[in-house]
Parts: sequence; C-alpha cells; structure tokens
Amino acid sequence: MSGNQNYINHVALVLDASSSMSHLSRKVVEVADQQIEYLARRSRELDQETRVTVYAFADKVECVIYDKDVLRMPSLKQLYRVGGMTALLAAALKSQSELAQTAQLYGDHSFLTFILTDGQENASHRCPDSPTKNARELVNSVSEMISTQGDNWTLAVLVPDQMGKREAMNCGFPKENIAIWDATSTQGLEEAGQVIQEATEKFMIGRTKGIRGSRAVFSTGADAVNKDTIKAAGLKPVDPSAYHLVPVGRDAAIREWVTESGHTYRTGCAFYQLSKSEKVQARKQIAVLEKKTDRVYTGPEARALLGLPDVEVRIKPDHNDDFTIFVQSTSVNRKLVSQTQLLIMN
Repeated sequence: MSGNQNYINHVALVLDASSSMSHLSRKVVEVADQQIEYLARRSRELDQETRVTVYAFADKVECVIYDKDVLRMPSLKQLYRVGGMTALLAAALKSQSELAQTAQLYGDHSFLTFILTDGQENASHRCPDSPTKNARELVNSVSEMISTQGDNWTLAVLVPDQMGKREAMNCGFPKENIAIWDATSTQGLEEAGQVIQEATEKFMIGRTKGIRGSRAVFSTGADAVNKDTIKAAGLKPVDPSAYHLVPVGRDAAIREWVTESGHTYRTGCAFYQLSKSEKVQARKQIAVLEKKTDRVYTGPEARALLGLPDVEVRIKPDHNDDFTIFVQSTSVNRKLVSQTQLLIMN
C-alpha cells in the first residue's frame, strides 16, 4: 500500500432481535449508539475512515444500515425491532457474504464484525436468507466461510454462556474471538458494549501499525501477543542493561521486595506480572517479556498490542507459552503474588 492511501474500516454490528431480547431492546439501541459515537470519535482522532453496517436478525436477517459513513449515522432507535426466533448462522453467512461484495478499491480496507446473541441458533434452517435447510450443512458453511476469509477480515461473536461458546467454536469461530456476556441484565449488556469497544480500539490501533485483521480480538494470549504481532506493532527490545527480572518467592509488598532484592525503589520503576484479572489505568505502562530470550518490549506500542484504550480498562491474563505481560505499579504496597516475576527498570 502506498503511503497516501487511506485506512478504510468496515465495521458491522449483527444484533440478535429475537423475542428474548425484548427486555433489553432499549439498552441494545443505547449501547449500539454509544459504540457508533465512539467509532466516530476515534476515526477522527486516528484519521481513519470508518463505514458502519448494522444487521438485525430473528426469523430473518435484515440489513438496516449498509456501509454508511460513521460520521453520518442515525440512531438505531427507529431501526431495531424485536420479535421471533434466532437465525444466528444465517445472520453470520448473510452479513459476511454481503460485506464481501463491498468494493475494496484505492485504500487499505479492513472488515470487523461483531455478532451479539442472547441464545442458541434455532431458526436458520427455515430462514429465507439461509443457503440450506440442513442444520449440519449450515454449520459447515459458516465454518468454511470463516476459514477462507482473507487476512483483513475479523469476525467476533458474543454469546450468553459456555454452551454458546462451544457452539460458536463448532462453527469455526476462532476461540479468542468469542466472548461470553451476561444476557440477563442491562448491566451485562453494558459490559458487553465495553468489551466490544475495547476490541474495536485494539483493532483500530492495530490498523495504524499495519495489522489488518485479528483472530484474537478478546485476548492477551498467544494469538494477540506473538513474534508476528510484536514485529507488526514496531516494538523494539529494551537494552538488557536497563532492567532486571526478579523471581518473587513469597506474597510481599512491591517496595519491600524491590529493596530486598538490592534495588532502589522509585515510583513506577517496578512492573508486576499480570496473574489475575486487573484494572489497568490509562497512564500505566505495559511491558512484554519473551520467555525464551528474556527480551523485554515496552512503550506505547505495547499497550496498543493489547488493544488498551486511553481509559481505565480491565484486562485478564490468557494462556501464552512464549510471552509474559507485566503492568507498571505506582503503588508502594501492591501485593506481589508468590511464584511470579517482578520486572525492575533502572
């Protein structure tokens, strides 16, 4: 891509509009409108063009907005109506095959779709938009479609429970592109909106680094942090003389452990290993350690690699054989967890 070509994002929301969503329908509109507002703001700030498509699905799949400039989007208030069953697979197939017909001329185009559902597939076999009436063939069609999408396609789904997650995996959705949300409450839906926003931030920051698609939008694991993504994000290793790795032998306060290991404690010099779900503030730095080489990468790109926005956000450690995530501590009495590591910057 030549430098003067623009980034063009095609973001789609594919929303469950079956009867069981009726207690959440006002909240769905609010959360979707917030997401669109956020996309508009970030598109301006990052100088990326973003076009939004919205589908609603119940017994049939309806495209209510197609590839519209995010700066000119209406509210979904008049467009989202609930009633009927859940043609989830037909919605996945129709949204992706129609979006695939979008022209991709003159620019670096990338497609990001979020499907939000509160239940199990139960209507695609009789949905007019479905390519087949056979349930097995439907699953195979979705699986094949996902496996053949290009590197500039990202397809993610939010499901209500473990069973939904298993079904999504059976249909070929990448494991790290499946999130579970609490479909019983407006609070749960608000949190789902937060998850979508964080994943979108990660996607848009990734775009500025040349990453075109992701099979790990909800992850800090091996799919999100690996040699390729580190290279794509332009991360440079820190000079080895500038840091020390210290094993943590017991639960202890961070300042105490730094001084016990023979180092001087300065606020912000110590990074703890991410070992449980944590809230990370906007100003906190992130460091990434390559286990095999003990190389450390840090800087704003390290936050971008995990898709961390410029606001406080919760992240959780995912399984990663090759890399460890560290978070900067600015508190003197943060409790370190035994059997983890501490990273001290000179």
